[in-house]
Amino acid sequence: MNKTSRKYIILRAVLLGLTVIAIAFLATRNLYHREEAKKDALRRIRERGYLIALTDQNTLNYFIYKGEPMGYQLKMLESFAKYLGVPLRIIASNDISKLEYYLWYNAADLIALNLPITGDGKKLVRFSDPFGETRLVLVQRKNTGISKDSPAAVSSLKDFPRDTVYVRKTPFLTDLYHAFYKKTGKNAILKEVADISQEELIKRVSSGAIRFAICQENVAMMYHRFYRNLDISVLAFPLFSYGWAVGHASDSLRTEVNGWLKQYKASRDLKQTYLEYFDNQRLAGLLQNDYFSVNGEKLSPFDDVIREQSKLVRWDWRLIASLIYEESNFKPGLVSSRNASGLMQLMPETAAKFGIDSASTPARQIAGGVKYLRFINSQLPDEITSPVERIYFVLASYNVGIGRVLAAREKAEKFGKDKNRWNGHVDYYLLRRSKKDPVAKSDSADSYPVDYKTEGFVDDIVSRYYHYKNLIK
Repeated sequence: MNKTSRKYIILRAVLLGLTVIAIAFLATRNLYHREEAKKDALRRIRERGYLIALTDQNTLNYFIYKGEPMGYQLKMLESFAKYLGVPLRIIASNDISKLEYYLWYNAADLIALNLPITGDGKKLVRFSDPFGETRLVLVQRKNTGISKDSPAAVSSLKDFPRDTVYVRKTPFLTDLYHAFYKKTGKNAILKEVADISQEELIKRVSSGAIRFAICQENVAMMYHRFYRNLDISVLAFPLFSYGWAVGHASDSLRTEVNGWLKQYKASRDLKQTYLEYFDNQRLAGLLQNDYFSVNGEKLSPFDDVIREQSKLVRWDWRLIASLIYEESNFKPGLVSSRNASGLMQLMPETAAKFGIDSASTPARQIAGGVKYLRFINSQLPDEITSPVERIYFVLASYNVGIGRVLAAREKAEKFGKDKNRWNGHVDYYLLRRSKKDPVAKSDSADSYPVDYKTEGFVDDIVSRYYHYKNLIK
């Protein structure tokens, strides 16, 4: 056998091997997807213990302002999660294709955006019942007439010049973009961009970085209040309905979404939520605020101090920031009705133990509060081995005192719960401390000081922390 024949045989064997590997990979991936799809979507949520929703991050849908998570889609999602009776977790990305990918592989449960209900979209997802309508508009700069060199604003799609129009890359709008392209006499050169919000496209048109963009009319109208040099009068596509999206194998979840939507509409909460964000003059002012997550990554004036002090307990600084927001909304001079004071709302005797008082600087208040967190952690039993569970116990003890938390551990163990787990175990017995019947309402519910918020305290801090992780890098 000559060398050429031997090389040919080896090459053929290598190619055959690569082909077999590729087929095996695809078969395994498709099998995994089919097996996951067999699982009822609602069952997946119950087994996991929380809802995973997908949305984007901008001034309307999902953002943080002065430490508070806010947004049109966030508020709706919180209402739906409450309807299901589960906590909410969010994955945020401005790349719609990435959100679709998460949904396709069951890494998330639904896409919470105002998605146009189109024929192309129905091939990819199952839409909820529609809960609103809007149009697409051409976003361009006004023709001020100041400069002779500035191009005239387009007044009709029939007169559209041979020019580039920037659009968000999304399979849900393909039909609508194509209809716009035909109306321009095929003069528009559509440039799809990924990982960019509608807000960013509008901002770039306003600054002159790009000449044209297409956006949803209700979004463009909101930002037009801030970017006053824009013209959004030219219609790119007529009225269409929008809704949320779930996977094709998620009929049970779609049924729940539609059931919730029916209630949400009937209560007028949907209209109120819409007006709160799409018809709110104040939102435009957030675009100039340093503590607005779309502009940067600041939560408070104390971020640097929190970062430094968090090393003492080896916690993510954003978790401590969430605790501080829960206690004081980042207001250093706050004094409660029971004389708890400062950013971390320590009682006078506790504050004195860690070298601070109501007159201490914000930096010293944070340092004292973190030392107290470390002290609590040192007092917890070593058998609470999970770092996450220890955080839950520390936060609860910070709120109501370690004595009450340790007593609740004993009660949980007595009635067959895991005394080293917080959610659904020890927290249950902290709030229901009746000696006669642990299921009954606490016979000591009034024993907690009025400043304490026992139910939901830990969950609220942790939930807010996840939002901080999403939007404050």
